[in-house]
Amino acid sequence: MNQRRRMTGVVTSNKMTKTVVVEITRTYQHPLYHKVVHSSKRVKAHDEMGCQIGDRVQVVESRPISRDKRWVVEAILKHEIRSVDTVVEA
Repeated sequence: MNQRRRMTGVVTSNKMTKTVVVEITRTYQHPLYHKVVHSSKRVKAHDEMGCQIGDRVQVVESRPISRDKRWVVEAILKHEIRSVDTVVEA
């Protein structure tokens, strides 16, 4: 196993070619006020697997691929099953 950082997140956009936007959320307790704080950040990741919006993925740190991409999708942990909304026409 190598020393690269690995994080899990949810795919929020897949409109770019071979690139997805992954939102990584983190929950921690504030050191002084002891309140639970939720923080999130969005990273662009290289995608060769064809992720869909809502998929839970694991991303791994990599060399710079482009100006914004420094992460690669390593595995799809959970597929999001999206149902097609049926439109009733009158």
